[in-house]
Amino acid sequence: MSSEQTATVAFIGLGNMGAPMAANLIKAGYKLTVYDRVESVMADVVEQGASAADSATAAVERADIVFSMLPAGQHVRELYLGADDNGDGILACIGDDTLIIDCSTIDAETARLVAGRAAERGLTMLDAPVSGGVNGARAGGLTFMVGGDAAGLERARPLLDVMGKAVFHAGEAGAGQVGKMCNNMLLGILMTGTSEAINLAVANGLDPAVISEIMKNASGGNWALNVYNPYPGVMDTAPASNDYKPGFGVDLMLKDLGLAMDSSLKNGVSTPLGSMARSLYSVHSRSGSGARDFSSILELLHGKPAG
Repeated sequence: MSSEQTATVAFIGLGNMGAPMAANLIKAGYKLTVYDRVESVMADVVEQGASAADSATAAVERADIVFSMLPAGQHVRELYLGADDNGDGILACIGDDTLIIDCSTIDAETARLVAGRAAERGLTMLDAPVSGGVNGARAGGLTFMVGGDAAGLERARPLLDVMGKAVFHAGEAGAGQVGKMCNNMLLGILMTGTSEAINLAVANGLDPAVISEIMKNASGGNWALNVYNPYPGVMDTAPASNDYKPGFGVDLMLKDLGLAMDSSLKNGVSTPLGSMARSLYSVHSRSGSGARDFSSILELLHGKPAG
C-alpha cells in the first residue's frame, strides 16, 4: 500500500455519484469513513469496507482528506458553515492539515465563499465537480474539473486518479465550478440537438441506429452519439435502453442549466441555445420526468414514448 493510501478519508454524500466514487477509493485500499442522511445507501458502502459515522462531524474528526458530494450549493454551505453561516458546520471540526475536496456541482460564488472560510482557518479546499455520469463513476472514468490551490491538487491527485480518467486544473477557487457549468450547458444543448436530429430521421423512415452511425462518423458526431444515445434500443449500455434510468436526472440538468443562465445574466453573456435548452428541460421536468435520465428529453421532443 502506498503512503498516500494510508490517509484516512471521510466521504460525505453517497448518492448516485458519491457511492460509486467512495467504492472505488475503498477498492484502491483507502480507509474510508462515510456519512449520508440516508442510512440504506450508507449501509451499502459499509458492506464494501467503509466505516459508518453517525454524523458528518464525526466523519471528519480524524480525517486527513474530506470529500463531499451534495446536491446543491445550499447543502454545501450548510454542511461546512452551518445553518445561516452560524459557524456550527464541519469546517470548525476539521483538523489543521486536512485537505477538503468538494465534488458537488454548485454555483461558483458558494464554492469561493466556503473555500475562503476554509482559508481563514489555514485549510486548503478544492472545488472538483465531475463529468461522466453514474457509469463513469462506477468505472472510475470521471473527469474532474478542479479549482483551487495547485499544491492542494497535487496532494489530491492520487485519489482523483482512482476515481477518474482525467483531472484538469481550471484555476483558482470556483474555477472548477465554472468549467462544469459551461460543460453541462453544452451537454444539454448537444443532447437536445441530437434528440431532434434522430427524431426527424425516424419520422422520415430511417432506422435510429443507422442515422446514429451516420452522424457519429460525420460532422454531427458528439458524445451523446458515441456513448449515451438517447433513442431506446440503439445502445444497450445507455439509460435510454433501460427506461431512462439510472443516470443523470432531468432535474439535475435543469439545475446546471439554471446555474449557467444565472451566470450569463450576471456577466452579460448571450446564451440563447442554453436558454432554450433550459426551457425545454423545465417543461420536461414539470411533466413528471424530473427523476428520469436527461436523455429522455428525446421523448418530450418526440411527443410520445420513442421506440
